[in-house]
Amino acid sequence: MAKRLYVGGLPYSTTEDELKETFSQAGAVESVTIIQDRMAGRSAGFGFVEMSNDDEATKAIEMFDGKDFNGRSLRVNEARPMGERPPRREGGFGGGRGRDDRGGSRREY
Repeated sequence: MAKRLYVGGLPYSTTEDELKETFSQAGAVESVTIIQDRMAGRSAGFGFVEMSNDDEATKAIEMFDGKDFNGRSLRVNEARPMGERPPRREGGFGGGRGRDDRGGSRREY
């Protein structure tokens, strides 16, 4: 059964082919996906590699976690299923209530 790995710390210029070639050193790679930042139109600096079995996934973690990859230190671990993440907060960036919510009118000096 295939095992999905999270790969963080990727240089923005990394291609899926480069990542597949690198992880192939640990075994058979089923798929590679680099996540794209929609706003910036480039890589978000992380992705997922699916290895063909648990042994090869473990080997890939041992080989690449904390190692230099094109000038950046990779973080490689077993990807968590979507259901295990805490829910995202709604409302964008959060925080502030507006300019004039500082305890009074701006005219009161």
